[in-house]
Amino acid sequence: MFGDLDISLVIILFIFGFLGAFLNSIVGGGGLITLPVLLFVGLPPATAIATNKLASTLGNLTSMLTFLRAGKIDFKLLRPIIPLVFIGSMLGAVTVHYISPDLLKPLIFIMLVVVLIYTIIKKDWGSIEKRRVMTKKSKALFIIVLIAIGFYDGFLGPGTGSFIIFVFIIMGFDFIQASGNAKLLNFISNFAALIMFLFLGTVNYSYGIIMGLSMIMGAFAGAKFALGRGATYVRIIFILVTSLLILKNGYDFFMEKIH
Repeated sequence: MFGDLDISLVIILFIFGFLGAFLNSIVGGGGLITLPVLLFVGLPPATAIATNKLASTLGNLTSMLTFLRAGKIDFKLLRPIIPLVFIGSMLGAVTVHYISPDLLKPLIFIMLVVVLIYTIIKKDWGSIEKRRVMTKKSKALFIIVLIAIGFYDGFLGPGTGSFIIFVFIIMGFDFIQASGNAKLLNFISNFAALIMFLFLGTVNYSYGIIMGLSMIMGAFAGAKFALGRGATYVRIIFILVTSLLILKNGYDFFMEKIH
């Protein structure tokens, strides 16, 4: 499986896998790094997305367990949502096999801009936990949004963790608790999509395992950083990562229009 891999390729996958997982375990957005790298080393788009799911599933499992041990995941709240996110992600993974993910890029760009502006305006937002009392209507909307994000994760992926964190902060969680909850749901959506991609036979195992091993280490380091530094640092990194996601999506959209 690994015999024909060039050492420089292994180094690239390992370094950028670590960086992507470190970032992703704090505020999401690791796919901003890992997915372009997999495309850069020559994988077709569908294979790159599938292989990224294998690697990121390992990374998200690690960061999720780290947040879980620190008591930063609300299982009581998330238990009924988990199977819905799972199904949504599987449907997204099936859809990307037949429809180009480029169709979603303009919408994702707009959503990222809204997330960034809202986070910057609300300066103390996510610094302390102020949970809102949820009505039946708001609960239903919350669940629908998370299912839609799960679908997006299976369909494309980059920015999923950031979107989930944003939803939990709107609910009144601080950045650390929001990150912990996001890691559980992100792991579920990654795992669901991975199952579907394995079934469809679109995963490159050698690339995915190498990057996945580095992502385990990066995810552990990133989760420890977030838990140690607190909500203020996480908020700053969240703004930076969201800005980078906007630039990346804007650049891709602009280049596609030119060509």
